[in-house]
Amino acid sequence: MKDLNLLFNPKSIAVIGASRDEKSVGHGILVNLLKGGMFATRHNEPFKGNVYPINPNADVILGLKCHKSIIEIKDKIDMAVIAVKAQLVPSVLKECARKQVKAVIVISSGFAEFSDEGKQLQKEITDIAKKEGIILLGPNCLGLVNTYASLNASFAPAMPPKGEIGFISQSGALADSIIDWALWKNYGFSKLVSYGNAAGIGITQLVEHMSNDKETKAIALYAESIPDGRKFMAAAKKSKKPIVVLKAGRAEKGMNAAKSHTGNLAGSYDVYKAAFRQSNVHITDNVDELFEAAQVMAYQPRLKGNSIAIVTNGGGCGVITADSCAEHGMNLAVLDEKTLSALDKSGKMHPAYSRSNPLDIVGDALPDRYDAALNAVLQQKDVHGLIMIQTLQTMTDPVENARVILNARKKFPDKPIIAVFMGGKFTRMGKLFLESNKVPVYAYPAKAVLAMKALLHKR
Repeated sequence: MKDLNLLFNPKSIAVIGASRDEKSVGHGILVNLLKGGMFATRHNEPFKGNVYPINPNADVILGLKCHKSIIEIKDKIDMAVIAVKAQLVPSVLKECARKQVKAVIVISSGFAEFSDEGKQLQKEITDIAKKEGIILLGPNCLGLVNTYASLNASFAPAMPPKGEIGFISQSGALADSIIDWALWKNYGFSKLVSYGNAAGIGITQLVEHMSNDKETKAIALYAESIPDGRKFMAAAKKSKKPIVVLKAGRAEKGMNAAKSHTGNLAGSYDVYKAAFRQSNVHITDNVDELFEAAQVMAYQPRLKGNSIAIVTNGGGCGVITADSCAEHGMNLAVLDEKTLSALDKSGKMHPAYSRSNPLDIVGDALPDRYDAALNAVLQQKDVHGLIMIQTLQTMTDPVENARVILNARKKFPDKPIIAVFMGGKFTRMGKLFLESNKVPVYAYPAKAVLAMKALLHKR
């Protein structure tokens, strides 16, 4: 395993292709390093190390002295970010080797994804990197972000919130959009990497690194192709962190699009699915599911068996959730006599409560009824996890209901609890309270069931 520490934690960075043109990639990278992001957000933090712009046609950029070549810099350079024309990259990479730079990000496009000439250029830079022992990320990539090192070495719009999800993406544009979404949803990342054409390091080495990263609790992957499947499977099996994947290029047209996007052929999706399952990688079908599954796997304990309970104050929503469980292979526990007796003796149940799973505790349920229901049901040994549903009635208290979930989580730390707070405006504060305490909460039952299903994976 190659040590990627210099890539994620450099102390000095040269931006080769830095520019005064505010619309250029080279300018955006420099701004991101100096300010944390081009778009102002409370999460932006400037890089704490030294930054050196390189441009033979400029003297000063953004207040920094500009060098004509990386060779001119007297100080040691840990990493270079290259944003010049593809044809210039080999000579620039050789200069980085002369300067003994050990980590390089090639943002530039125009390589294997573009033409036969580009394929030759990509082989040339790959050979240089191997010969000189340079860690090479890219080409044709967005770059990387390490929120815990105040490092935005990319042309992404801003720094995402700090969190515990590591995101590895073959697509830079998708990573860009995910950062914008994360800022809107306050979804946190530890590391975010776009690896593009993977001429040097690729998905396998990045998985190995994040598996050992102390700030990362779950790994989310977007992949169009995995050239060395055996090495990836071995890394995934050894991973100390749960891995969730969204594989693109599943249909014939998608496979052809993947080839033109990053220059790699995407193989049969059935083969990939089999490989993922053998490697204990959780497969998702869309972007929403990818990040929801990653988050629940980062914050919740694994299910110890496939038997869950549903507690709801709305009978119809309980039925919808039960249907979704059946569709996705999730089993519902049968509430035993001991559990039903505890519910009856609590003195909190409505006379019309359902006495079955889904446990409908009726629409006028106050927090104390939810509390009694969760405690009784979670005491049952063959209830391995619980989905709590809240529909909004005139007497519903979303924040206090959220506190009930937190209390139950403390009492039953080995059993996952997932919330469904249906509605929007008037349930918002309860949702925010749960999210701030790392409890998954969804607006609809189907998402909660998919999240619970992800917890069947052993990791």
